[in-house]
Amino acid sequence: MKYDFTTLPDRRGKDAIAVEQIPIEGAKIRDGFSRLPMWVADMNFPTAPSIVDAMAQRIAHPLFGYFPMNDAYYDAIIHWQAHRNGVTGLQKEHIGYENGVLGGVVSAMHILAESGAKVLLHSPTYIGFTGCLTNNGYTIVHSPLRLDEQGVWRMDYEDMDRKLRDEKIHVAIFCSPHNPCGRVWERWEIEKAMEIYRKNDCYVISDEIWSDLTLQGHQHIPTQSVSDDARQRTIALYAPSKTFNLAGLVGSYHIVYNDYLRDRLDKFESLSHYNSCNVLSMHALIGAYSYEGEEWLDELRQVLTENAEFAYSYITEHFKGVTLAKPEGTYMLFLDCEEWCHTHGKTLDELLRAGVEVGVIWQDGRPFHGAYSIRLNLALPNRLVQEAMHRLDRYVFNA
Repeated sequence: MKYDFTTLPDRRGKDAIAVEQIPIEGAKIRDGFSRLPMWVADMNFPTAPSIVDAMAQRIAHPLFGYFPMNDAYYDAIIHWQAHRNGVTGLQKEHIGYENGVLGGVVSAMHILAESGAKVLLHSPTYIGFTGCLTNNGYTIVHSPLRLDEQGVWRMDYEDMDRKLRDEKIHVAIFCSPHNPCGRVWERWEIEKAMEIYRKNDCYVISDEIWSDLTLQGHQHIPTQSVSDDARQRTIALYAPSKTFNLAGLVGSYHIVYNDYLRDRLDKFESLSHYNSCNVLSMHALIGAYSYEGEEWLDELRQVLTENAEFAYSYITEHFKGVTLAKPEGTYMLFLDCEEWCHTHGKTLDELLRAGVEVGVIWQDGRPFHGAYSIRLNLALPNRLVQEAMHRLDRYVFNA
């Protein structure tokens, strides 16, 4: 490979919660075990060199005053969406800057529904949705995803339709690819969901921040692309931050084709004078959405695919009582450990602490609405994914 995905960088003292924090209360690493950061959705790979180069070129000019969003920024997004996702008809006017996807979700909610209104989400649910919606006074109604006979997460369309109708819900948040389940929705699935939203006069906020991180054999389908109605009904949110590990730089964007929705969204976001781009974030996106950035991403997807295939096979073969769906996108696994906990007389808290004790820093899945779930980050060198599985095998699940 051209890029290095085999070295674990030393991030200590470099402003990284991934290695500076342990998210399990009271858990400590035992002597003799190194730390394997496998919790927060933050990759343990250096970002694409084209991003660092683009920022360095801008920093070389030592003036950082007020600036406009330049055409190169919009052109990079338009080209990226066309080449990676097959998007046609996207224009500069359809694109708007967002400090973050969750901020965009909140802004979109404010123009679509008053505080106190109900909003439909699938569960398991990204913890960020739960926090930002409840903090802003909205009431979440969950439509649970179901595992089919092949162990694939599926939407329950009848449940969605019934809850939208009975609860009089007119806003839904759609996560594509899905976090934390890792589903990459097929076109027919999105089409069917959007038809239900249309029938119930429901606007859609589509979080597509993971759209670039599909595993090999899977293709992201933009929600807005499945029909003319979906194009007009949907506020879509994207970012290079998950793809290229740029969360610390801050910077996302929305795509809105509906003039009425876009005008209302732009006006609402202008009121706080807060939703403004950092000049380095603008140049980081331009460097990311370049030929070199795309080349780096294709190698990354190969690495993540190999990691996911190894971890899935190892867990299903060695960890009796632990189940998971085979991942299709993202670099996070969502383990269901209920049977293992019951069989071994252990609580999930005890299991979580046991993993941390041997250096596997993983994440409690209960805030994502998985009663016995653990979330595990695979975005680190393959040899360390293997090391994590071997530690969990010897010292935790089969101790």
